Amino acid sequence: MTTYQFINKNKRESWILIFSFLIVISLIGYVFADYFQDPAILYIAVFFSLFSALFSYYFSDSVTLAVSKAQEVDKSANRDLYNIVENLCITAGIPTPKIYIINDPSPNAFATGRDPKHAVICYTTGILSRLNKTELEGVTAHELSHIGNYDIRVMTLVVVLVGTVTLLGNMFLRFSFFGGRGRGNKNDGGIGMILLAAGLLLAILSPIIAVLIKMAVSRQREYLADASGALLTRYPEGLASALEKISADPRPLVEANNATAHLFIVNPFHQDRPETSDEQKSAHGGRSWFAGLFNTHPPIEDRVKRLREMNL
Repeated sequence: MTTYQFINKNKRESWILIFSFLIVISLIGYVFADYFQDPAILYIAVFFSLFSALFSYYFSDSVTLAVSKAQEVDKSANRDLYNIVENLCITAGIPTPKIYIINDPSPNAFATGRDPKHAVICYTTGILSRLNKTELEGVTAHELSHIGNYDIRVMTLVVVLVGTVTLLGNMFLRFSFFGGRGRGNKNDGGIGMILLAAGLLLAILSPIIAVLIKMAVSRQREYLADASGALLTRYPEGLASALEKISADPRPLVEANNATAHLFIVNPFHQDRPETSDEQKSAHGGRSWFAGLFNTHPPIEDRVKRLREMNL
């Protein structure tokens, strides 16, 4: 797949993601509206899903930055960092994004936005102090690859949409338990109970499925951004060394949360850091495919190994 084909694929996936979100929420609303004989439930669900989708598309980056307590930095006060970003943007052929910083000693970084013209790269103070220039260039190239490939649109949309699915799922579950039975006799029989069971199952499973999709989307894109970033700098070792330094730092990122974790270059909770010995791997049963489903990032050792095996 060429870069342009991957960009088009990401654009399609963005709209598929939004459309699927609208369908899932509308189905949940329809089931509960039918059971409780109250069309207002369906109208509220559809309105809420439409509002969330539009809000996510235009403002999810602002939400992410606000939740992370990131602050935009001045070019004159961070000229070296701006020079790195601007030079790599010229090479990549994309506009220079805004630069934000999170005041946190844990080294990490992420990109967000809906397209290259409305993009942001965010660094922690920890990553700026820990990495040397070539390593910081590797991290920046990785994040610029997310921007150029339109990964940021898909990954940032997921932050708000997954949260909304979880919120509505919980709301419908509470409503089913405390809202009482329907007002009519239509659903007093077996069909009504089947509909309610289907609605409850959908409300329970949709947040879980949404989270699994979020994590799978994130893992897939990290490998591509690593490779694209290495091609951009022509020096895979810079990014490989940066990943090792970031993952070796034991401090979790205070301002990170489960909704935004998949955006960062390395899991901010360090759940994907390398095992320190074969004994530890054996003690935890190794890496199972099931455990891997709940990882927001691929294993660091796999990413580093792939980078160091690249022939440029």
